[in-house]
Amino acid sequence: MPAPKKYPDELRARGVRLALESDRPISQVAKDLGIQRESLRRWVRQAEADEGKRADLLTSDERERLKALDREVKELRRANEILKAASVFFAKELDPHRPK
Repeated sequence: MPAPKKYPDELRARGVRLALESDRPISQVAKDLGIQRESLRRWVRQAEADEGKRADLLTSDERERLKALDREVKELRRANEILKAASVFFAKELDPHRPK
């Protein structure tokens, strides 16, 4: 379960818009809005990545896809472990004299 957001989405959007459209530094915009400077800096970088202006970061869609794939890999690995354990169990049941 993800942690609750400290700042509402409207404030995030407003901060990013102000930081990108104004000539003021991010630290000044953050101070004016009463938010942490680094939080605003991360939001701006992510917005730039989502708009295709940054190639060094994943877009929000790519991040969500990566999270989903990580969850799927975890689930498949767990299923494989269960199947391996079951195959060992049934192999022993079919031939109890077979060495391990």
